[in-house]
Amino acid sequence: MRMTGMGRRGRVVAAALGAVLVAGGCTVQGTGPDGKGHAPVRIDVTTGAPPKNTPSGDRRPSGTSARGREPSSAPAAGAKAARVLWERGDTGRDVRELQARLRQVEWLVDGPTGTYDDLTERAVSGFQGKRGLPRTGRTDSVTWRRLLGMSHEPGKWDLYLMGGQPAAAPDPRCTSGRVLCVSKSSRTLRWMIDGRTVSTMSVRFGSRYTPTREGVFQVYWKSRHHVSTLYDSAMPYAMFFSGGQAVHYSHDFAARGYAGASHGCVNVRDEAAIADLYAQVKTGDKVVVYR
Repeated sequence: MRMTGMGRRGRVVAAALGAVLVAGGCTVQGTGPDGKGHAPVRIDVTTGAPPKNTPSGDRRPSGTSARGREPSSAPAAGAKAARVLWERGDTGRDVRELQARLRQVEWLVDGPTGTYDDLTERAVSGFQGKRGLPRTGRTDSVTWRRLLGMSHEPGKWDLYLMGGQPAAAPDPRCTSGRVLCVSKSSRTLRWMIDGRTVSTMSVRFGSRYTPTREGVFQVYWKSRHHVSTLYDSAMPYAMFFSGGQAVHYSHDFAARGYAGASHGCVNVRDEAAIADLYAQVKTGDKVVVYR
């Protein structure tokens, strides 16, 4: 008897096709006229044709590129650019934290200084390039999130490794007269006149084996280009207050920060600041060193 409609052969093919479709998730791999494979095309299992209103061309899963890879991190055309948080020339505590975190991931050696300088800009650019981000040198919200995920919250001394921390409240003995008011807890020196702070600078002290003496003293000698006869080291802008201990500029402190220590002196890392201080301090002015 003659078969109608699709015919026996057609029905066998349709049944086989249906089995393939069920096993393969309702997709088949097509082959174009150039002999190359195309992306899967969805097929209606009842008719054997693509669904109505559905393109039969290249269909790929959402969130992948034409080659099946994850899309790049580059923003799409018209996408809103990441917000810039800090850039060269900015200053403050937030910049200091940025620098401390860059030190943790070994992209910055110097600092933190609290100033977004050329070294910080280069460190940020290197960090960005290593992670496939645009190498702008500016810290935007995307860069900052990546850095936060790779570092930990810096402690007080991580933030102020090179100095610049807030000065402690002055000792009561510093509130009258002309005083070099030196706080060991905040590692700062205040130059005070009649209770008013004229200037503040970061300082470091002697090690546990050569501690800086505490108490009330007086500047008894000033020596602009002094060189230590005991250690054969330069002590520019030296203002002696207790034996061989003095307030003076330190090249080592400027270079290494708190990674080093003095032999008992009060080291200052800012040469311009101590040069100005040296010009103002007189022999006989009081020195107070306290915790």
